[in-house]
Amino acid sequence: MRPVSDDVSDSTHSAGPSDLSGPTEAIALSDARGERPELVAVSVDFCGEIYHVTPGEPLIVGREGGLAIDDNPYLHRRFLQVSDHDGLWWLANIGTALTATVADEQGTMQAWLAPGARLPLVFDRTVVWFTAGPTTYEFDIMLQQAPFVQVAEKANEGGSTTIGRMTFTPDQRLLVLAMCEPVLRRGRGAGTIPSSADAAARLGWTLTKFNRKLDNVCDKLTRSGIRGLHGGPEKLAVNRRARLVEYALAARLVEKSDLNLLDAGQTSVQRPQADGLR
Repeated sequence: MRPVSDDVSDSTHSAGPSDLSGPTEAIALSDARGERPELVAVSVDFCGEIYHVTPGEPLIVGREGGLAIDDNPYLHRRFLQVSDHDGLWWLANIGTALTATVADEQGTMQAWLAPGARLPLVFDRTVVWFTAGPTTYEFDIMLQQAPFVQVAEKANEGGSTTIGRMTFTPDQRLLVLAMCEPVLRRGRGAGTIPSSADAAARLGWTLTKFNRKLDNVCDKLTRSGIRGLHGGPEKLAVNRRARLVEYALAARLVEKSDLNLLDAGQTSVQRPQADGLR
């Protein structure tokens, strides 16, 4: 895989193919008199370092800019931008090759931010994942007095979610967990995505079995409306695995507490919500 080109402009773009999915139960907090509230404060947390964003002065995320991630040659010099417009804060993808996965802290809302797309920042904490080469990065965007609050998901008598539910087989769950293991163990910041061969070895599977089950997981998610898991030949390798890891983390399909399933060689999942796709 060759490094991405460096090719961005300073301007944000109108909303593009951002693939917003998840329950839409959110309540806007508006002024009782119908007046537009003042722009709230926003900051970005990357590996414990806080970057405050000033209205009229966009924060650029990439190899260069206000938040210089690292010197990864697969990363755009200028990739993501946090800026204000029309009384709201926005996250824009000002790159041309890489995408980002964006979610609220609970994983009930998630979006795929393609090149040229932008999303308003409306929750008190928004989590962003993106992959450049073999490395997946994560950072948080925090709003003070966020304009939206979330309504808790309703559960049935058995305690499982009833919104957009999808059930995975035990092997499919273990496959997703094996793909996400390095990022989950590393914690927030950056982590590598294992190759298919390494993930198969971690599970004690043949590469043929792993690829077949990876196809099944990606097909299932694609049918449910998740984008970025199928496409041209290049997307059937690194890009597809990166998108799967980002989505699984964003939708909270797996969490660090699930890693004991790999360590113990278990083939079942006890946590009800981990079996569902929200």
